[in-house]
Amino acid sequence: MAWVLLGIAGLLEVGWAIGLKYTEGFTRLWPSVFTAGGIAGSILLLSLAAKSLPIGTAYGVWVGIGAVGAGLLGIAVLGEPATAARIFFLCLMVVAIVGLKFTGGAGH
Repeated sequence: MAWVLLGIAGLLEVGWAIGLKYTEGFTRLWPSVFTAGGIAGSILLLSLAAKSLPIGTAYGVWVGIGAVGAGLLGIAVLGEPATAARIFFLCLMVVAIVGLKFTGGAGH
């Protein structure tokens, strides 16, 4: 169950990271409310997952999911550059996330 919570926490991190772009410095009400809710939910689920997973693993996977997801959505939705190097390094992050999952302690 901890891994499921961690996965959802990571997806919420993707959502709030992309949401930051739409808050315009937290000057727009509804994007700011949804982004703040995503931040709170993501951290809450990370803390619950960390009850049974090593914090280094949980935090690394959480950050990795957020970074890869935000990178991919940045390319797909926000028109950010999709260079070969950028795609390569996003793929390396996926390898690191999978590695942490399978070597990271409790509940794998």
